[in-house]
Amino acid sequence: MKKVLILGVNGFIGHHLSKRILETTDWHVYGMDMNTDRITDLLENESYKSRMHFFEGDITINKEWVEYHVKKCDVILPLVAIATPSTYVKAPLRVFELDFEANLPIVRSAAKYGKHLVFPSTSEVYGMCHDEEFDPENSELICGPINKPRWIYSNAKQLMDRVIWGYGMEGLNFTLFRPFNWIGAGLDSIHTPKEGSSRVVTQFFGHIVRGENISLVDGGHQKRAFTDIDDGIDALMKIIENKNGAATGKIYNIGNPVNNYSIRELADMMLKLAPQYPEYADGAAKVQIVETTSGAYYGAGYQDVKNRVPKITNTCEELGWKPTTTMADALKKIFDAYRSQVAEAQKLMD
Repeated sequence: MKKVLILGVNGFIGHHLSKRILETTDWHVYGMDMNTDRITDLLENESYKSRMHFFEGDITINKEWVEYHVKKCDVILPLVAIATPSTYVKAPLRVFELDFEANLPIVRSAAKYGKHLVFPSTSEVYGMCHDEEFDPENSELICGPINKPRWIYSNAKQLMDRVIWGYGMEGLNFTLFRPFNWIGAGLDSIHTPKEGSSRVVTQFFGHIVRGENISLVDGGHQKRAFTDIDDGIDALMKIIENKNGAATGKIYNIGNPVNNYSIRELADMMLKLAPQYPEYADGAAKVQIVETTSGAYYGAGYQDVKNRVPKITNTCEELGWKPTTTMADALKKIFDAYRSQVAEAQKLMD
């Protein structure tokens, strides 16, 4: 019976992971977050109350609680991070302070108390790598110049990966996982109309709901390998279980190379799917695709990656895992999940 500490338990990965743990295992979840909107159903579920332990707090303030629970739990997942490109460009110091500085003491505590640290690296660490598929063991990590603050997220995460690897050389039991564009319900709020305030699928979905135009940055030709959240959680569960220590000291890309589409193709797929739902049809009919520049959309400090495809050979072989959800099914699950929230999201137009 594992005790799993999830910092950022109300976040996208955190709430999906908690739900899976509580539904399919006898493990205990110890979670911290500043909000509870995504985990309310878990907290109120009588059958989970003995195994779902929640503390409302902030990793930058409640440091004693965090250290105590690192010591208490078996597996540590520090999922608190800023992961929106508009913030990288506009507030790079905030990104560094939270994603690196605030997480470093947690990494050190995991090393101190001999815990299994499961840390979220990112597909962004590969930067503008020129490889056809990004290999966690061999690909070069290439970032742009200093005057492009978009790369501070990539650099902060890469430095943390290197620090964790260093602790691993001194005995830390760790696994680094790199999510490749995980998508699903609860990724970001669809109730945020501001451009660039959420990740691309949620941004487009909110525009469709409200009948707003979809902006394609630099033509929308950049491609991403999209991964359904349930496939991602399948892999995470195997990492946490760590059967026979298979995941110790490893770096895993968790993505779906088959679902590699351009942002323009994503917009087209979503606009073709929306009219199949009465709740979305009226909004979708008003949407037009318009083009903009990255400078106008994000600011002068932005730079993008043309393609981002994961090599998942070691993830599949060592974890006995493979992604199975098609892009069409992943999008359909998102459209199904938000049907009850359409009226609330449309109010943002008033």
